[in-house]
Amino acid sequence: MKPNTQQLHDLTTQVRRDILRMVHAVNSGHPGGSLGCTEFLICLYQNLMERKEGFDMDGMNEDLFFLSNGHISPVFYSVLARSGYFPVKELATFRLLNSRLQGHPTTHEGLPGVRIASGSLGQGLSVALGAAQAKKLNKDTNLVYTLHGDGELQEGQNWEAIMYASAKKVDNIIATIDLNGKQIDGTTDEVLPMGSIRAKFEAFGWDVLDIKEGNNIEAILKGMTEAKAKTGKGKPVCVLLHTEMGNGVDFMMYTHAWHGKAPNDEQLANALGQNAETLGDY
Repeated sequence: MKPNTQQLHDLTTQVRRDILRMVHAVNSGHPGGSLGCTEFLICLYQNLMERKEGFDMDGMNEDLFFLSNGHISPVFYSVLARSGYFPVKELATFRLLNSRLQGHPTTHEGLPGVRIASGSLGQGLSVALGAAQAKKLNKDTNLVYTLHGDGELQEGQNWEAIMYASAKKVDNIIATIDLNGKQIDGTTDEVLPMGSIRAKFEAFGWDVLDIKEGNNIEAILKGMTEAKAKTGKGKPVCVLLHTEMGNGVDFMMYTHAWHGKAPNDEQLANALGQNAETLGDY
């Protein structure tokens, strides 16, 4: 059975704790974007995606997810572990030598749930399109999901893939853009203004919808259900997910400062105090 809304909220709080404790333990990592995408990834893995027991790289007859902005690995690892892909206690090895949980996800260690290495930005959509077309060739009706940062769209390869997807009518893919308006050096408008991302995707032939409350579980479920209903109609689907970087920790919100910075002991205590333990810390 799929978890109810309260269970999703409880999981959100626990995953936030995981993120904070992981990056603090090694004084390294990316908490800002991870916290901003927590609700989305929880909804995806716990409610929206059709998943099989276990994990294999073929991914036949199940939905697939590709994380393109791989620096938000803390939230990805936590959600994978809390969704049963590997033991939750392994989160304690984040970014340690010989760990399967590297700073950016990799495939060579065989960590269940990870389908591509995504340390370099801008490549996830290209890989996901190959998987989506393979599903079509195999008569597999399941969907492919991707997640990208808005700053990541400044990378040119994305636009080759975006153009290709519509030209080849890859309509079994839903690409979600984490639209928080921030990146490592400042706001996206300060670093490189991109204008209307919606207009750009539409000009490239995509079907686009917005989830204005990208940190609201009910809004995410509703919006992504609408996105799923748009698949199979000849166009790739783009979801603009309006999130807040650092969501759930007041001093990490409304700034880009926590894109790639770990909290100190006092800051960790403050942040954890805002997110009570719900499902048990690792």
